[in-house]
Amino acid sequence: MKTNLQIFRIRIRKIEKLFILIMLFFILNSVKSYAQENDSLTISLKEAVQKGLKNNFGIRISKKDTEKANNNDTWGKAGIFPIISLNANQINHINNTAGSGENAYINSLSPNLNIKLNLFNGFSAILSKQNSEYLKLLSEGNLKLTLENTVAEIVNAYNLVLLEEEKLKVTENLMKLSKDRYKYILIKKDLGLSVRYQVLQEKNSFLTDSLNFLSQLMNKQNAMRELGKVLGDTEIINYKLTDRLGIKNKKFNLADLETQMFRNNANLKTQIISNRIYENNIKSARSTLYPSLSLNAGIAQTNSFPMLNSVAPTYYSQNAYADLTLSYIIFNGNNRKRAVENAKIDTEKSELKTEELKMILRNNLHNLYEMYEIRKQMYKVAEENFKAASLNMEISKEKFRVGIINSFNIRDIQIIYMNTAFALSQSKYYMLTRYNDILKITGKILEAY
Repeated sequence: MKTNLQIFRIRIRKIEKLFILIMLFFILNSVKSYAQENDSLTISLKEAVQKGLKNNFGIRISKKDTEKANNNDTWGKAGIFPIISLNANQINHINNTAGSGENAYINSLSPNLNIKLNLFNGFSAILSKQNSEYLKLLSEGNLKLTLENTVAEIVNAYNLVLLEEEKLKVTENLMKLSKDRYKYILIKKDLGLSVRYQVLQEKNSFLTDSLNFLSQLMNKQNAMRELGKVLGDTEIINYKLTDRLGIKNKKFNLADLETQMFRNNANLKTQIISNRIYENNIKSARSTLYPSLSLNAGIAQTNSFPMLNSVAPTYYSQNAYADLTLSYIIFNGNNRKRAVENAKIDTEKSELKTEELKMILRNNLHNLYEMYEIRKQMYKVAEENFKAASLNMEISKEKFRVGIINSFNIRDIQIIYMNTAFALSQSKYYMLTRYNDILKITGKILEAY
């Protein structure tokens, strides 16, 4: 007869086995779902960049701003062409001549064609056209800046998914190892070769690794959604990335990078264009100091018709006119002089912003260069550390099987392996990020991708 304690232990083992089956069911479903997601739609980094450049909302909005700037870059917008208008007046009059006792009903129609032209207005039309050209260049510069930022975001988002996938594979492998050890320790317990404390230890490790896997799967899915957002996807798409998280171990020359940055940086280029606009505003403000000359010409005709029972005669009249108007403001409270001085101040502010931007860019470039060099060294350290942890992991699995080390020892080694694997993947990702930052600040990222 079995004792109550034996019956209790049997029930506990059944519950544990049932628990394992339930956990395996959920984990396997998650892995299956993960595999199905990866089989959905393949995309390379180059294809992702091309898709993002086509569909990204920020780029599409910036292109509309460029179209608008192109539409405004015309001489008509600058005001050099005449204004031609066609007008018509229709008048109904009742005239009563004193002492006649009769009313005169008159209906008149007066069409006229008018032309107004500014012959001279202090070169304001030419200056306005120059400003529209600068604004078009500024819009194009902003578009390029948007393109560069978007490409950098796409590349970083793509690499982040690769990073999360590498970490996911690590957690998946560790979860499988913990599951195997848990099943192994349960078999040993049934044979009377292990105690319940060891079973609980392995069960805890298995549960922890399962949670780590599920958490990392969620991180990977979040990164995938962020990639879709940058690519301009209106629906959630799970991609299978064909590229791998490699490294960019390139030797840069800091002096060459600085030269390229001051020549190609999109932010600096747009700021220089802004300087030209402010300089042009000084000329525009000075244009108000000149007199203005305008021409107003046209042809008018008046047709007058008497109403029924009217004694008024019928008549027609035509006239042509060409009037010149010369005007000059003698005094308006020094507002014109004040406008010139304010325009000069705005120009000086813009020049100061340019010098400040150059200083900021130089500092950022030096920081990025140093961080990139440090990241390369950190990657080498992380790579050696991972190799050692991997070898230690393989040796420890065999030692665990033969009983040389216990569950606590191999668990510590397992955690070290996971941390070093994560550190290696993150080291590659951070080095790639700094590499792309250097390309972006020097204006070379569009050429690279």
